[in-house]
Amino acid sequence: MSATTIPRRLPRLLPARSDWGPARRDPGRDLVAGLVVAVVALPLALAFGVSSGLGAQAGLVTAIVAGALAAIFGGSNLQVSGPTGAMTVVLVPIVHRHGVGGVLTVGLLAGLILIALAAVRAGRLAGYLPTPVVEGFTAGIAVVIALQQIPAALGVEGTPGEKVWQTAADAFGRYVADPRPVPLIMTLAVTALILVGARVRPAIPFSLVAVVGATAVAAVAPLDVATIGAIPAGLPAPSLAFADPATLTALLPPALAVAALAALESLLCATVADAMSVGERHDPDRELFGQGIANLVVPLFGGVPATAAIARTAVNVRAGARSRLAALSHAVILAVIVFTAGGLVGRIPLAALAGVLIATTVRMVEVGSLRAIARSTRSDGLVLLLTFTVTVVFDLVTAVAVGVGVAVVLALRAVARTAQLEQVPLETGDHDAEERRLLAEHIVAYRFDGPLFFAAAHRFLLELSEVADVRVVILRMSRVSTLDATGAQVLGDAITRLERRGIVVLLSGVRPRHDQVLVTLGVAGHLRRDGLIFPDTPAAIAHARRLLTASAA
Repeated sequence: MSATTIPRRLPRLLPARSDWGPARRDPGRDLVAGLVVAVVALPLALAFGVSSGLGAQAGLVTAIVAGALAAIFGGSNLQVSGPTGAMTVVLVPIVHRHGVGGVLTVGLLAGLILIALAAVRAGRLAGYLPTPVVEGFTAGIAVVIALQQIPAALGVEGTPGEKVWQTAADAFGRYVADPRPVPLIMTLAVTALILVGARVRPAIPFSLVAVVGATAVAAVAPLDVATIGAIPAGLPAPSLAFADPATLTALLPPALAVAALAALESLLCATVADAMSVGERHDPDRELFGQGIANLVVPLFGGVPATAAIARTAVNVRAGARSRLAALSHAVILAVIVFTAGGLVGRIPLAALAGVLIATTVRMVEVGSLRAIARSTRSDGLVLLLTFTVTVVFDLVTAVAVGVGVAVVLALRAVARTAQLEQVPLETGDHDAEERRLLAEHIVAYRFDGPLFFAAAHRFLLELSEVADVRVVILRMSRVSTLDATGAQVLGDAITRLERRGIVVLLSGVRPRHDQVLVTLGVAGHLRRDGLIFPDTPAAIAHARRLLTASAA
């Protein structure tokens, strides 16, 4: 890449007037969605700020500043950014080693790294991360966040340390020596109300209801519970009080870790937002640029590093958001709360915020997805378990590195075994001439040769997304030598995208062991029910022609 290439790409990363076209069509709907997200985000921002070690105000500042900047500069119309539990897990050791100034410096450096990644178009690389690694560190993060809440839930001071399980064990030991039941009861009550309420009335923001209720009870009855403490009204003045320049070398590895996590979580969140909506497609490089700008500015106001938040983004989409206006209005509403009700926010009990985060961790873990991946193949199950364990025992960045490394080794071993043991012959009288005739009938038959695993799956998805002027697509699976959980899920995503465009999808030649993976993960179940999976390609072609003849009649 030449030195002149990056400057030419930078203008493409900047906001354009067309970004706000959807906002002009129905602004009222976006404003309502922004209000709903703000209600959900308020207790989470407070809780993540406290959990990070920088305080509740840092969480609010991050939600406001990063939420606004990422909405303006990011690459997704529907994402909501702010402090997250995954980022908190990474920040705790940094606070322990380098203090508040170290965290602010790490955030600033991470912002610069994200902007550089956007300039070199690194956004596409996140698509190569294996599904078991993503699910493994997500489950591990949930456990780590829950362990972080043990001191506040038990009403004892947490001992500073890098390993949260050690801090949790120490807090439990001190609680046994001097039990204080009120904070624990409050934490459990808040957790139960949120989890049960979400099932009974999912439209009601029970996290806010629970926090308000706990705060009111603590104000009326003189309970022995610690509170957040006074929060100054308004945003802090911009400051340049960062770590000493001599420590920059020591802070570079944590900054790389924070940037990697921000990039990964934001791009995964953008993919989820696209899947939940119709017609949305994010720009991964612009998303990295937007997160970089947000993390570059947030430290100036004393905020923690930010990333896109999957839970808040999902609420945004379900609330009817159509444009960036929803995420921007959510940040503005939070700013109004900070300017007008900082004193009330400071009275919230820490035990109540612990309950909010414990409930969040329970809802983070998709047990069915974990079980399905663990059962799909032994390799996927091993990578899932290993990534989860390393996340809890060590740290997130080490877990991702170990998980990806093991996944690559196992995938290469599977490819090598396939090459040695399964010599797949060419089909008799290949269908080249037939395929040309089918194309004239708006039928396309795609044949896969070799492995369909995490490294190749996303390229296949992008290729299928470009299919045009076609009414039936036949996916020929007889030459697929290896199919893992990521490949199966991407196959399911491709089928869904094609069907949303009105294209009928047929499968042919699926091998029994590959069909077992598809069944376990719940992929293409509707095709199986509707009789759209065939033993060979000629049978699929004949069915496609019958469908087109029937539709033309």
